[in-house]
Amino acid sequence: MIRPLLIGAALALASSAASAQGDPRMTQSAEARTRAAIRQIERLNPRLTAVIAVDPTALAQARALDRNRAARGPLHGMPILIKDNIETAGPLPTTAGSLALRDNVTGRDAPLVARLRAAGAVIMGKANLSEWANIRSSSSISGWSAVGGQTRNPHALNRTPCGSSSGSAVAVAAGMVPAAIGTETDGSITCPAAMNGIVGFKPTVGLVSRTHIVPISHSQDTPGPMTRTVRDAALIMNAIAGSDPADPATAEADARRVDYTAALSPDALRGRRIGVLRFSSGFGTDGPFEAALAVLRAQGAVLVDIADLPGRQDIGRNEIIVLRTELREDLNAYLATTPQAVRSRTLADLIAFNQENAADEMPLFAQEIFEAAEATRGYDEAYRNARATSLRLAGAEGIDRLLREHDVVALVAPTRPAAWLIDSVHGDRSPGGGSGGTLAAVAGYPHLTVPMGAVRGLPVGLSFIGPLWSDALVLSLGYAYEQASNARIEPRFLNSIEESDAIAPHLRPAGR
Repeated sequence: MIRPLLIGAALALASSAASAQGDPRMTQSAEARTRAAIRQIERLNPRLTAVIAVDPTALAQARALDRNRAARGPLHGMPILIKDNIETAGPLPTTAGSLALRDNVTGRDAPLVARLRAAGAVIMGKANLSEWANIRSSSSISGWSAVGGQTRNPHALNRTPCGSSSGSAVAVAAGMVPAAIGTETDGSITCPAAMNGIVGFKPTVGLVSRTHIVPISHSQDTPGPMTRTVRDAALIMNAIAGSDPADPATAEADARRVDYTAALSPDALRGRRIGVLRFSSGFGTDGPFEAALAVLRAQGAVLVDIADLPGRQDIGRNEIIVLRTELREDLNAYLATTPQAVRSRTLADLIAFNQENAADEMPLFAQEIFEAAEATRGYDEAYRNARATSLRLAGAEGIDRLLREHDVVALVAPTRPAAWLIDSVHGDRSPGGGSGGTLAAVAGYPHLTVPMGAVRGLPVGLSFIGPLWSDALVLSLGYAYEQASNARIEPRFLNSIEESDAIAPHLRPAGR
């Protein structure tokens, strides 16, 4: 069964730590940082539902790190939450938000988690997510899972946190932890990062191992860091990037990985030609976007407007064929490795489980994408054509073409619109936007979102997208913008944005 948060028990083990000055990595013990994170989770999670479970070994991990001072790593004592589709050793299950996996206690660390531990991080527990990483239904509600309930946006609790890495983004934005790990197939790191006002980085597919992560698509899946600063994202990339013999996509990772903090400079934008994806702007983000472009110009960037990309409308309908096919094949392969206590061993079993437990699993939306995936016929000609077409349109004839024809090193666009309302009747009702992110997702190229201000008090993000293996460049450009803009806003935990001082007076009748 799913363990409770265990926060009170962990806190009862000792008194609270004194506050410290300066960089907490240098001035606080791992134990003090872990206790502080536990206190924040205990205080905030009842309202936000971002954390499914705190690892009961967290304090023991921290104490062990403090005892071994001679082997302190670059992430020493950093509390990090892990999205609950990524396996961690210990007593907590990896559920992907589904009751079908409530007994999925594998006893193994995903390689990226093992790398975090080796770098000195404290694995705090599991973050909530959109169930099955938002691939069960087109009418799903971002941030909802049967295991974790509905994650709330800390800027306005009735607004979507986006997904599927909802809990990871919210926990970082609210200050529960300084960092979390999310996963992305198409938008699942960058969208929640932008809508909660933090940094999110989707690396080049194949730079970070996907082993022991509940899959959707081996063509597009990747984990990545979600943090409050670009520097912390780069530090985490230093830890988690690298080859894994069990994941063929990472064959080049060791040769491609670099020190991602080394290139971080406030002058990184100077003289750089940057393409502006005008076809991916609008959707209510014009004001913050133009302000962000002004910052880029002031930092010495040369901006080149890009009005359109012919053929981009064909990417999505080919992408969905790929995702449905790979979901069935990849998920069946993963389920075969789970403990015998997990009774659902195939996608067909999961569909049957959801039907049998519809009151708990499907009270709000159905599973038509699961059913469509089960009806696919493996890696047939239709699949192969769809993958070749979507990859070509997003990569060689998409990002690569735009970079080459406009002589630019990277692309920028608003990441997504501001957060829409949580809607349990109609599901997610996004106003659109974000086609630049789909290009990066389908091509497998790096995509960074950095806070660029707010629309009516709701945060929005600026996307930086580069070519294959340009992760260090993309992080450096985003860092220079971040340092110059200081555009991140702190959450106010409003019940709704309509009760803010800037909006509430205008909703009342005149004369009152």
